[in-house]
Amino acid sequence: MRVIAGSARHLPLKTIEGPDTRPTTDRIKETLFNILQSDISGSNFLDLYSGSGAIAIEALSRGARSATLVESSKNACKVIKENLEFTKLAPKANLMECDCLSAINRLKNKEVFDIIFMDPPYGKDFEYETLKAIKASNIADEYTIIIIEEKLDTDLDYAESLGFELVRAKTYKTNKHLFYKLKGDN
Repeated sequence: MRVIAGSARHLPLKTIEGPDTRPTTDRIKETLFNILQSDISGSNFLDLYSGSGAIAIEALSRGARSATLVESSKNACKVIKENLEFTKLAPKANLMECDCLSAINRLKNKEVFDIIFMDPPYGKDFEYETLKAIKASNIADEYTIIIIEEKLDTDLDYAESLGFELVRAKTYKTNKHLFYKLKGDN
């Protein structure tokens, strides 16, 4: 796993071993950032369920102004810190070592993110509570792009009833990226 483009281009990233993380492949990461290329520069990026931190690091490398990474695993947080230091992107990053719902609550009334990315563990239905928390907070507005990485067969149809509008979907062999915005009536 490596940084694809930007200031930290080609630098290798560590990941934790075992089934607790599922790093986004370089090919899928490159496709995601090609989709986001006009939105990254100068953005305030939130990476929920950060794992190794590779997505936020890619965003920072490509010109995001800042990134907040949220991860509850102590081992993953250690790897994130090492990756941020190695890529020299640590000064632009804020690592929150806690669960995502607590982080969203702590971030409330502090800032609005331009891009929120989440890659929760598959099959645990964390998306529902996370989307509810985002909706109840003020960390997103009608311009915020919210991206969920999920298995191909995962149904997130409930997102609309929570106040989110699906604006794009990109499918791969085994997973997908769903791009949401808050509905305009908010």
